[in-house]
Amino acid sequence: MIRPVVRTTVLAAPRKLCPTKSYRSNSSVGDGPRASAKTRASTMLKYIWMGSFTSSTKIDNEDSQDKDLVFNSEVTYQQLLDYCRTHNDQCTFSQLIKRTFSTVSHDPHSIEGNPIRVLQWNVLSQALGQNNDKFDSCPLEALEWKRRRCHMLEEILRHNPDIICLQEVDHFDFLSRALATQSYSGLFVPKPDSPCVYIKDNNGPDGCAIFYKNNKFDLLDKQEKILQVWTVHSNQVSLLLVLKDKCTEKELCISTTHLKARKGALLSTLRNEQGKDLLEFISSHALDRPTIICGDFNAEPTEPVYNTMCSCPALPLDSAYKVSGSEPPFTSWKIRGGEGEVMQTIDYMFYTKHKLTVSSILNMPLEKDIGDNRVPSMSYPSDHFSLVSDFYFKKTSNDSE
Repeated sequence: MIRPVVRTTVLAAPRKLCPTKSYRSNSSVGDGPRASAKTRASTMLKYIWMGSFTSSTKIDNEDSQDKDLVFNSEVTYQQLLDYCRTHNDQCTFSQLIKRTFSTVSHDPHSIEGNPIRVLQWNVLSQALGQNNDKFDSCPLEALEWKRRRCHMLEEILRHNPDIICLQEVDHFDFLSRALATQSYSGLFVPKPDSPCVYIKDNNGPDGCAIFYKNNKFDLLDKQEKILQVWTVHSNQVSLLLVLKDKCTEKELCISTTHLKARKGALLSTLRNEQGKDLLEFISSHALDRPTIICGDFNAEPTEPVYNTMCSCPALPLDSAYKVSGSEPPFTSWKIRGGEGEVMQTIDYMFYTKHKLTVSSILNMPLEKDIGDNRVPSMSYPSDHFSLVSDFYFKKTSNDSE
């Protein structure tokens, strides 16, 4: 293969919250009734902005582990898809888990233009997945990057999305060069204090990325933000693009984020505050545009942040999967050492319900197809399943005249 002509660009370099030193904490929030208010407050702030909870030395590596791959800029969609399926290190039993689409009932007379397919996916950071996440039931070979990257690319390509929103991306160079051959442009924003950079042999920080078909959309604006909790910078980010549909000339605001992980009442509160800051940020740039917000919110539908996202007066949103009847029973299904089996619905695609219509969604796979060891596995490269939805612009009163 030869070097591609088109390359995507990194939106911003990693930023440090403290220019001279990074701190780590092994403490827990609220060490019991004897903990002083000062200690509890200090620990709480660490939970807000710290990226990791173990003491270690920061290792600043570049995104360079995929230089062995050179993509032909003229490779076709089918050729690239076939490459993913046949060059997955000749891994046996490695066919991707089957997925099917469901049609969502809608009024065909109220929409215009062609469908816009959006894919949302936490792809699982390679550094974290292989070193920190304790996927005890997953074969070690399935976590090797040279195997995972082909499945990751195949999962994206087989759904042929127009817009791709990703989290835990720590191999942006690979994805940007591969997807550039299919007319995608991409932007990436890293976490300020990514836990990846404290892992030996990391490939740089993880973060959020958005790719879009540059033959279907023009990029009008791009914005990024470190989410705040009570005016304190957290370690979570949001990336926002304003795109113009070349067919309808309508503008679309697309944003992605990855909220704070871990369970507990305090962490749930922190996520809710991040959600509020996220909505303020997006609404200030979205204005009156149709808007889609994709991400790993690390929150079940019963958590406050879910209600916050769906009850914003300035940005009336609904969940793309919920309009089909209900949220899926899971978007992540994993087995971790120390935690056991965990099935969660924590990934979402929110959209402005008065400006966009959902016409179809990608179903979660069947349990029998996932397998007893859940994911990641030899048949799926992440502990999260991708979400895919087709959106249409709704006709406005001006369009009907």
